[in-house]
Amino acid sequence: MTDNAVRFVDVKNITRWAAQQGVEHIVVGMIDYIEADFRRWPIFDKCARIGSHSDVGVIELMPTSDGQEYGFKYVNGHPSNPASGHQTVTAFGVLADVATGYPTFWAEMTVLTALRTAATSAMVAKHLARPDSATLALIGNGTQSEFQALAMRAALGINSLRIWDTDPAAMAKFIRNAKPLGFDVYVATSAHDAVRGADIITTSTADKASATILTANMIEPGMHINAIGGDCPGKTELDAAILTMGDVFVEFPEQTRIEGEIQQMPADFPITELWRVFTNEAAGRTSPDQVTIFDSVGFAIEDFAALRYLRDAVDGTGDYALVDLIANPSDPKNLFGLVADARVPVLSGGA
Repeated sequence: MTDNAVRFVDVKNITRWAAQQGVEHIVVGMIDYIEADFRRWPIFDKCARIGSHSDVGVIELMPTSDGQEYGFKYVNGHPSNPASGHQTVTAFGVLADVATGYPTFWAEMTVLTALRTAATSAMVAKHLARPDSATLALIGNGTQSEFQALAMRAALGINSLRIWDTDPAAMAKFIRNAKPLGFDVYVATSAHDAVRGADIITTSTADKASATILTANMIEPGMHINAIGGDCPGKTELDAAILTMGDVFVEFPEQTRIEGEIQQMPADFPITELWRVFTNEAAGRTSPDQVTIFDSVGFAIEDFAALRYLRDAVDGTGDYALVDLIANPSDPKNLFGLVADARVPVLSGGA
């Protein structure tokens, strides 16, 4: 093991850490990190994620840097994967020191992305949903749903859930997981039934298609909508008319206009960048009847914050391993020496 060993949080360690700490505790801490990075948004290097698209899914890289640390996430999105026993989304991420370029931290990010996405949704709802919000409708009860429910309870105290999924097995899975956590769960008969009377709606569906999960006639005054399922070109969840019924808030416009709900709208369609709300440069919710829409596609700065939170949270614990990831020859100009020194000596002489 070299002096430049990289801390690595694998699946076993992150699931153990999450179980010990509790999702709600983690979400509260992660919200602080993400919001702090949103408040210093202008200093970050920013670009839309770099995607390699195919007929069955997408593989993406999501890089950013604050000038001191660099981070990236590798992530895929393959909606048909569950049919073959694979996850729809998998990911891992890395932090590196800008001064040397050396990676310093490496982590699985399938679980961490679920925590990050839920934390981001809850963080935004704290700023945009009505303060008296008491009921959450979850449209799409797949991988993300339990994390979303726990995050909203942690951040806003919401315990009443209305759920709907076109797949009955997904709803049954959610009930099995959520009931022991103390949630009051209403199983709806349709998406329209699920959102009736809800204060916050989260849409989280996986199909890589231009879908209409919510229609304009479902939306009531004062609702806050987290549209988190639309995350690539050609994939949407909302009736375009909904976007004209309220105020739309986004992470990074250059990415959201390609991948988010607003890809359905003209290039000059008005939006508000979230970081400006957090720095009081733009208004968030301005009235109880206002409809607010978070057109969420996920952005690299959120992953950067989540990686920093995880690194700091596991520091000094047994929840990581050290990985000999970086070649470290005694003479930095003699990389071949590492190979030469590793050669197995050939023994001479007779038997």
